[in-house]
Amino acid sequence: MPAVRTENRWLLPSALVAELEPSRPARRSTRDWIIDTLCFLIGFGFTVLVTADLLSDNVSIAPEWANTPPWLAWLDFVVATIASVGLWWRRRWPVQLFLAMLVLGLFTVAGGITGAIMLFTVAVHRKFSTTALLATGFMLVTLVFVKLRPEAGRPYWETVAWSAVFTLIIVLWGAVVRSRRQLLISLRDRAERAESEQQLRVAQARALERTRIAREMHDVLAHRISLVSLHAGALEIRGDASPDEVATAAGVIRASAHQALQDLREVIGVLRADGDVSSPPEPPQPTIAELTALADESRAAGARVRLELDVAAEAVPEGAGRTAYRIVQEGLTNARKHAPGATVTVAIAGGPGNGLTVTVRNPWPAGHSPTVIPGAGTGLVGLAERATLAGGRLTHGREPGGDFVLTAWLPWPRPATEVAA
Repeated sequence: MPAVRTENRWLLPSALVAELEPSRPARRSTRDWIIDTLCFLIGFGFTVLVTADLLSDNVSIAPEWANTPPWLAWLDFVVATIASVGLWWRRRWPVQLFLAMLVLGLFTVAGGITGAIMLFTVAVHRKFSTTALLATGFMLVTLVFVKLRPEAGRPYWETVAWSAVFTLIIVLWGAVVRSRRQLLISLRDRAERAESEQQLRVAQARALERTRIAREMHDVLAHRISLVSLHAGALEIRGDASPDEVATAAGVIRASAHQALQDLREVIGVLRADGDVSSPPEPPQPTIAELTALADESRAAGARVRLELDVAAEAVPEGAGRTAYRIVQEGLTNARKHAPGATVTVAIAGGPGNGLTVTVRNPWPAGHSPTVIPGAGTGLVGLAERATLAGGRLTHGREPGGDFVLTAWLPWPRPATEVAA
């Protein structure tokens, strides 16, 4: 059947307009070839059997049409053969082929199975409204066909009723197959979507985990490298240093560099691993209990640090203690960068229900440091993000008295027993 012209589409029912476009041609699979071959053999085989039966002296397959003239039987054979050949394109042009079959169905008997296969194809590949409209057209054609070629020995309305029953069975069968296919496609799409969403969640979790690890790497390595840079700069400036001073500075440089390499190796190992992203990070996670060691390490490097720890380290929550440690570590690093030689005061205070307050104070530098330690300028931004993620807040800036103050408040909830009481 020729393609319908756009300007003539208003002549057709609206339910058919959207269905007249050919389905996108796809390469047939082995299963498609087998099914198409069977459909053609069934349709053409029925045509051959009915035609041979009509031309024989003893009509047994279609006794209702035993009086069919030979010329009409041969014409029926030619028309039904052409229709059966069209079964090879039934997936691409289901509506067009069935409309052509409706015209041929006004007189053909041998093409009955071919017409049923085409109606079933329409029911499978097109929506139900289109199928119902075409099935109604088929029944109208049946009314005319039974008048033109009545069945011998059977009333008119009985023939029409049986045709309606068979048509309804074909339409419902095709609708069931179509619904099953749509269900399978929906389940497959849903499974693929769920898999894609799961992969996206894993990728996001991995990205968040690696961002956290990168933050840990910055906090750890910035502290170590600043010690190395500070002592190396001192050795460069003080050319008259005694051998003992040189040896001490070199020892601090060696120890800091070794520890920095160890921390870097652990962090890189985590970044290369593709393990469970929900597990805690592998780099060291110091808490507030290690602040004394951090202060001693800074003092050994020549910095002047005064630590005022007014809380019991074991009572501080682990998350708040870890965040407080990183804030103090970054504060000491910034003090070495921008105010070398100044006294840094670190004060930790607070309690359950009141929160944990961390204060790092150092005098504003009076001049430029002879040893310039490079930095990305994002340390304080990272600390503010840490404090926010922990449920707290962080402020920093120069006070009217001339000191630079870094202050953080972190939540410290009351124990569950006290809240219940």
